Amino acid sequence: MAPAALSLDEIGRAFDERRLSARELAEQAIANHARWDAKLGAYSLWAPEVARDLARRADAALAEGRRLGPFHGIPVAPKDLFAVSGMPTYAGSPRRLPARWEQDGPVIAAIRRQRGVFAGKTHMVEFAFGGTGVNAHWGCPRNPWDAAEVRSPGGSSSGAGVALLEGSALIALGTDTAGSVRIPASATGNVGLKITAGRWSTDGIVPLSHTFDTPGVLARSVADAASAFAGIDGARPIAPSRLAGLRIGIDDAMWQGCTAGIAETAKAALDRLARAGASLVPKALPEFAGAVQVFHEGGVSAIELRQFLDRELPEWIATLDPINAPVIARAAAVPAELYRDRLARLAALSISAAATMADIDVIASPTLTITPPLLSAIRDSDSHWQANRALTRNTVPANYLGLCAISLPVGFDAARMPVGLQFTARARQEETLLAAALAAERVLGTARDILGVPPLLA
Repeated sequence: MAPAALSLDEIGRAFDERRLSARELAEQAIANHARWDAKLGAYSLWAPEVARDLARRADAALAEGRRLGPFHGIPVAPKDLFAVSGMPTYAGSPRRLPARWEQDGPVIAAIRRQRGVFAGKTHMVEFAFGGTGVNAHWGCPRNPWDAAEVRSPGGSSSGAGVALLEGSALIALGTDTAGSVRIPASATGNVGLKITAGRWSTDGIVPLSHTFDTPGVLARSVADAASAFAGIDGARPIAPSRLAGLRIGIDDAMWQGCTAGIAETAKAALDRLARAGASLVPKALPEFAGAVQVFHEGGVSAIELRQFLDRELPEWIATLDPINAPVIARAAAVPAELYRDRLARLAALSISAAATMADIDVIASPTLTITPPLLSAIRDSDSHWQANRALTRNTVPANYLGLCAISLPVGFDAARMPVGLQFTARARQEETLLAAALAAERVLGTARDILGVPPLLA
């Protein structure tokens, strides 16, 4: 098996046994990118010599008998919202951001201390504002699950899942403010982990919403996502939970109005988990609908992004992506009392949701309720924002209610695009969430087991 097809744990053992070097792993990642970049366009910046230097340092530590964590020697692809020392940051905009956005923050620093290998930065929606992946300045990566037509890879971390599929990275870093890790993970058939806001620092990450931004991880399996979580969080390794006794809540409202094949495929996966011992528990969650209502009223992110731009990057306002510019312009006129009212409503809903979820381990739903849209169908502002509302319908409640969530692939919809199953857990219950997802993966299989190879890469 090619080294880049191994799990993080398998790679770690191969390093320990001197069957693999970080340089060999980096060279395969570089070769994979060279093979697929013209078709997929996952990266806004590609720096193979940086990767080779970091791999050399990783090998030097291994030669001394030191493997420094789960990221040791692993190719990692940060979204171009993360400051990475030695690399420029654009945040999807047409201009390089000031030097302060080129210094490692705590998440990148944790990976660097473990001798992780950065080879570039992945494409994204400008300032992470939107879930479709489109960007008028840089273009949009192609979703390789459709070889006939050009579809969205999801956003705003639009290059993250694509980088994993082409094999140029084994872990991708995104951010999630309304679903921007889980949307691309689901759309590209990967795993996406959104942690509780505040658990990891957002220093060194260009903000969209200081209230709801969270760093997040995209991976090829739940097992890899759990290893990456432990590496960043400093947590102990997480073991799968026992399915017997696992209580999975089902809110029927989150399963309505799905594109053909989505709800059916996700439900079939849950039925397999139930046959393996999990309990499926009906659970009405009016707080989730309340959070979506606030989002549809205008939410919080546009207001806080405009505040950040006015304060720190005023020159960037004139060149905003024309799809986003009108929304961000209107945000400047939102009265302060309306902004505070939305935050207060969400705070109350968050308290209520925690109580409602107290008797279950996770809530299960389809991650996305629609097939990733054709890029040709979302070229104007109206069609883009209509698609964005649909893409975020089941993801934004986790952000707005202060919860954690994960998306894992479980099959295909009627258009033969990946379907994600989302588990949502209470605040700071990431260990419970990951243990449940690990148990599910043991029954259902990994993305490669379930989905195989994307047609465009076959």
